[in-house]
Amino acid sequence: MTYVVTEACIKCKYMDCVEVCPVDCFYEGENMLVIHPDECIDCGVCEPECPVEAILPDTESGMEKWVEINRQYSEAWPNITRIGVPPPDAKEWEGVPEKFEKHFNPNPAKR
Repeated sequence: MTYVVTEACIKCKYMDCVEVCPVDCFYEGENMLVIHPDECIDCGVCEPECPVEAILPDTESGMEKWVEINRQYSEAWPNITRIGVPPPDAKEWEGVPEKFEKHFNPNPAKR
C-alpha cells in the first residue's frame, strides 16, 4: 500500500503533509503536490494532516489513476521537505469538482 495525492490538492496545495512525512516523499508542481509511491513507507501520518482530504490510500477504489499520476510527476518535479505558503486563493478552490481535467498544471514548482 502507498498513499497518493488526488485532485482535491489542485489549486489548494496546502503543505501540512510535507512537514510530517518521515521520508520526504512529497514532490511539488505549480499547483499541487504528489507522493512518490516507491518512497512512501505507508505510515499514513500525512493523510489526517490534509485539510481538504486530498491524500488517500491506494487501496481505495479508483486510485489506480492517481498512483500513476503521482509516480509520473514525482519523477519530474522537485522534492519538497518543508511547508510552504499555499496559494492566496486556496480556500476558494476547496471542493471544486473536475479540477484535474480543467486546472491541472504539469509544470514543476518554481523556487
